[in-house]
Amino acid sequence: MFDPVIAPSGTLLGLLQRGRGDGTLHALTAPRPEALAALNHCVLRDPRHDWQVENRSLYYARLYLDLNGELDEVEAHLFCAEDVLDGDESRTGLALAVLGHLASYGRRDALELLRRYAAHGSNWAWALDELALRDDDAGLRALAAPVLARFSADPEGDAELAATVRDAFEPRPWRLWAEDPRESVAARVRAAHETGCFDRWQRQMRPSGPRPGWSVQAVFAWAQQGIERGAALHVPAARCLSAVAGPEDRAEIVQAAKDGTDGARCTALRYLAEGNDPEALDLIEGAVATGSTLVVDAAVDAFERMRSLAAVDRARGWARRPDPLGAAAGRVLACRGGVQDRDLVLAALREAVRGEGPDAPTLWTLVDGTGRLGIVCAAPVLRHIYRETASSHLRGRAARALAATDPSFATGFAVECLWDCEETTREIAARHAETGDIRVVERLRRLASDPAEEAEVQTAVRSRIGPEETAV
Repeated sequence: MFDPVIAPSGTLLGLLQRGRGDGTLHALTAPRPEALAALNHCVLRDPRHDWQVENRSLYYARLYLDLNGELDEVEAHLFCAEDVLDGDESRTGLALAVLGHLASYGRRDALELLRRYAAHGSNWAWALDELALRDDDAGLRALAAPVLARFSADPEGDAELAATVRDAFEPRPWRLWAEDPRESVAARVRAAHETGCFDRWQRQMRPSGPRPGWSVQAVFAWAQQGIERGAALHVPAARCLSAVAGPEDRAEIVQAAKDGTDGARCTALRYLAEGNDPEALDLIEGAVATGSTLVVDAAVDAFERMRSLAAVDRARGWARRPDPLGAAAGRVLACRGGVQDRDLVLAALREAVRGEGPDAPTLWTLVDGTGRLGIVCAAPVLRHIYRETASSHLRGRAARALAATDPSFATGFAVECLWDCEETTREIAARHAETGDIRVVERLRRLASDPAEEAEVQTAVRSRIGPEETAV
């Protein structure tokens, strides 16, 4: 899947793509055809950079409800010819998740669409998972025949069915079908379940990787073999090294950290850093200066995991370096520095935004650190990140930092955050939004009574309003 094209943050489409609360508020005041067009664009062309961690489905489902939106375009997207040609679940996953939420809100048309797609669509397993949470037993039992028909009645089809049953995210449909009164259905599902359990047991009995008695060099060789196969194994290799290495092996490990193969060097650096070896920081600095990209990344990661006072002190000296180690030093100070490090963390935050933009991965840690250290003068930068980032998770972190640094947060961004796509952001808003705004009170009441809302959000809401207000 290609990276999505995100519209400017000042447009309705850009706001909805980002999942911002202002997106919902603007959509509700825009002409309905325009709002529905932007909403359908988002649902049919997933705008998330990481669809596995960012939330949008409940946000979009709620907007469909508020706009009384039809599902014709969603239906056309699910059942178009491309569904047969492109089996990537990211093409239809967001639309199916939105339908799942709509079904839980009582939209019968969404439930019927999910049933049809589970019976005939390419990404049927996702649709079945949505139905497992929302449909009744009769609806799920009706899907047994079309789902099982996807698997040929031969050894290859039976093996594929067994793997599907074994790896099912939601087991409820398969358990129902295993007890189906039709013996042809029940027997096949039970056999697949038994085969899957046996396969799992066999994999557990055939572990791969290091064995007791391995030498330090054997662990290094295993890590290098992983690199040659395209798999970075230095993290588990460092754990193995902790089990097999003794004090007498330290010199060999230090030497590997200086000039070993990439696999050995990454493993040794990780091992020495985790053990707070007195030479670890010097070796990390040397690796950044002389190592390959893989070694540099491993060295920086090992440094960021160090918890010692020596590491924090070294970070203060490295923070102004214009290289990956300098960026890592800023993140270390953001996580573990003190009030005396505020200027260094603020400088790192500004440099990251200026050099890499509002979606830079390093901003996640720096934004958290800015809030932790209470850097009030960082509020303008945090507001810029909040507005412009395409990551709803980073925006939520910016909101949390603003709550700690920006006196205007309660009457500003906190209000729109009540409509945000991320539940953690809605929770922050529920704890901070100024209730003098009538929109805030009405929204808090709706969140408190919405069965789809997360428990943490509702707990925060109830800390702001009394039971009598919740019941209104």
